[in-house]
Amino acid sequence: MDFETLFLKKEDHIATITLNRPERRNALNLQMIQEIGSALDDVQADDSLRVLIITGAGRGFCSGADIDPASMGGGAPGQMNIETMRRSPMIQSMHKLILGLYKVKIPTIAMVNGACVGAGFEIALLCDMRVGSEYSKFMCGFVKLGLYPFSGTWLYPRVMGLAKAYELLYTGDTLDPQEALRIGVLNKVVPADRLEEETMMLASKIAKGPPIVIRFMKSQIRQAITMDLETTLDVAATYEGVITTTSDLIEGISARFENREPNFQDK
Repeated sequence: MDFETLFLKKEDHIATITLNRPERRNALNLQMIQEIGSALDDVQADDSLRVLIITGAGRGFCSGADIDPASMGGGAPGQMNIETMRRSPMIQSMHKLILGLYKVKIPTIAMVNGACVGAGFEIALLCDMRVGSEYSKFMCGFVKLGLYPFSGTWLYPRVMGLAKAYELLYTGDTLDPQEALRIGVLNKVVPADRLEEETMMLASKIAKGPPIVIRFMKSQIRQAITMDLETTLDVAATYEGVITTTSDLIEGISARFENREPNFQDK
């Protein structure tokens, strides 16, 4: 599938989506939002993939939604009534992107190579993990423009806790990489010249794991946020029952006894 605003690469069970509007710091126009949605559909349908990485071309990850009225796909803010705005292609496509990324069944990693602002920050937070460098910086962005976040009020508290979520959403202050690491926005901070290497090392380590087990774990982590412990144990027991029927379990046990690395086949 060909795209004009991003690259989709697949190699060694790892998919990489690279946002490619570097002249706009990878700001999200309608076309890019729709193409990300299509790329996510492609990744979700490809059973050979085990990890997804999202990053940006050039010096930025994503500077948020493109505020150029020509990019809004239905009119500029302030020129539409509430219902027209809610049903606009921009809003509907962004909702599809958010839900599509959240529902990706394989582990997801944001490789944050620079500014990560507004809707771009939300894309990073929707990923399971985030790796950054000394050039990574994060900002809500919406409040600075008098806009409302797409999914930030749901995402921020779940990733960084209530107090910091309130602070960043209310003020739009910038979050530097070390503070992002401290509060859990970033999993690790590495030198910029090692960002891709370190992110690929993490992705490769996950990709070598048992895919069925990892997909089940991701699914239950998402479910367990709203489950009590007893229900979580019941769901886990069901997953464990499925796992006992897989050849990957046999491979994992055999590899342990034979003192070698397992070769999991997703079956």
